[in-house]
Amino acid sequence: MASTPKRADPSQVIVEIMALLDKVSEKFEPEYGETRQWMADHSGNPKITKILFDSSPTMLRVLNAVGQLEPVNGITISRQFHIPKGSVSKTTRKLIAQKLIKKESRPNNKKEMLFRLTPLGRELFEVHRAFDQQMERGFVRFLQRYEADQLQLVVRVLQDSIDTSFLDLGAQP
Repeated sequence: MASTPKRADPSQVIVEIMALLDKVSEKFEPEYGETRQWMADHSGNPKITKILFDSSPTMLRVLNAVGQLEPVNGITISRQFHIPKGSVSKTTRKLIAQKLIKKESRPNNKKEMLFRLTPLGRELFEVHRAFDQQMERGFVRFLQRYEADQLQLVVRVLQDSIDTSFLDLGAQP
């Protein structure tokens, strides 16, 4: 009589998944060394390299937002990129000081400030965009290791995680 394979204890697998999620999330953080180093290696401009290592993740996110939407105001950046208005305001001042973006007023509304990339800011934006494209290609190649049914399980887990409040699940009855 053939024996059935021993099934893993779900609680042990959950502990392993939690540990792995922690490591994966670290890998995708903007301050992760591989991210900044790749961009520095592919810029060829020492100014960009210095800025990269001095910038916060929020600074790179706001710069990216300006590059994608320019000319753009702070409220639009805040709404579309889910960055608090105060953080956008503080960060745009830093980016202006670093000569990465410039501000201008609308001709018909002198109060509303719009942001645009400077040539140096455009260079950093393009390096960041090249990094994003490289990451996407690598991630697609990574996912191609798996069969469609395995990928469907990943889709289900990701969709369920979007639709679920972990705080509600963790609440004591």
